[in-house]
Amino acid sequence: MTRPGGTWQNWGRSASVRPVRVERPRTPEGVQRAVKAALDQGLTVKAIGAGHSFTGIAVAPGVLLELDDLQGLVSADAETGRVTLLAGTRLHRVPALLRPYGLAMENLGDIDRQSISGAISTGTHGTGTGFGGIATQVRGLTLVTAEGELLRIDETHNSEMLPGAVVGLGALGIIVEVTLQCVPAFVLSAVDEPAPLDETLASVHEQAAAADHLEFYWHPHTDVALKKTQTRMPESTRRQPIPAVRHWLDETVLTNGVFRVFCAVSRAVPAVIPPFNRLAVQVTGDARYSDASHRVLIHRRTVRFREMEYALPAENLVPAFDELRQLISARGWRVEFPVEVRFAASDDLWLSTASGRDSAYIAVHRYWRVDPREYFDAVEQIMLHHGGRPHWGKLHSLGAEQLRERYPHFDDFLALRDQLDPQRVFGNRHLERILGA
Repeated sequence: MTRPGGTWQNWGRSASVRPVRVERPRTPEGVQRAVKAALDQGLTVKAIGAGHSFTGIAVAPGVLLELDDLQGLVSADAETGRVTLLAGTRLHRVPALLRPYGLAMENLGDIDRQSISGAISTGTHGTGTGFGGIATQVRGLTLVTAEGELLRIDETHNSEMLPGAVVGLGALGIIVEVTLQCVPAFVLSAVDEPAPLDETLASVHEQAAAADHLEFYWHPHTDVALKKTQTRMPESTRRQPIPAVRHWLDETVLTNGVFRVFCAVSRAVPAVIPPFNRLAVQVTGDARYSDASHRVLIHRRTVRFREMEYALPAENLVPAFDELRQLISARGWRVEFPVEVRFAASDDLWLSTASGRDSAYIAVHRYWRVDPREYFDAVEQIMLHHGGRPHWGKLHSLGAEQLRERYPHFDDFLALRDQLDPQRVFGNRHLERILGA
């Protein structure tokens, strides 16, 4: 389906564009036709999934490809755990697609609205010192190239490209299929609990190493960490989910409904933020339950926000976090959104934020109607001082030369881009900034 381009904007309302036209292909062949038509007219092409990147990485001034109809299961093998999905498949649809095969994705982030291709292309990750980001589950992918041809990249086809192509930033081509290495379905036993922040930081690395999955949230103006610790159990384990009424109260009423009202009020009356945050850590974050992995890892987020996240060498987490706390106090800021801390294992993907090093992540957020720049800019300087790498789908100010210093394979990626898209058919202004003209 083709239509004139209206105005597109991302979920966080931090990027928008009015493309020349919008196309909605339903098959890989449809993507090929759209790319070739754009080439004939001298237009650039970008694909979008759910629009959950906060940067301009998916902004498409030429032809915008909506992949909403390019969803579903291509193939699955219960014995090997190999599963191939169409690129536009939303993560929240994947558990149902895998259920007949007794499989699950090895790890997930904390929301599941993204498409599988968008999630891997920007380095989306979950938490766990023994687990990499979603991109580390990829064993192959199929691209539509700048010439409109299908290119298979996997362990037996163009394998030398795979480490560079998985976290590809949408700069190498349009992904149409993704092959994942899945695992047998499993249950997570979870403990959510408040803990003194200083005690949590003093032993956070030991706690993270002892758990399958650990993360914590810190509401500024409090001295409490809201910890989430999860242990992987066999799929046959008896499930004890949070009762439906309590789940509704926690997630729908408090986490989204009350919090939305609070964010709106706090814009006009910032003085309400510290007492509200202190109340929030008293009434949330205390539960024990077990359920299917995706039901534990994923949370429903309906309050719109903007986010910046940096990956640090794991050993730099605590000093960077301490500086962040001191910064908020020294500036007298009133920050309504919590700070999130997660972990990931080292991997060998060229542009993964955990490439070559075990990593800890610090993410900061602001309500979408609040200007985040002063806060984000100051926090960014702390993260850079401690060796941070910005999440590709979240707000940051770095350009190509700064990023080259932080990624040993940066020039390898640029060479791969020159090979696959020398004319920058898949380029845009954001990619010019972060990869160079």
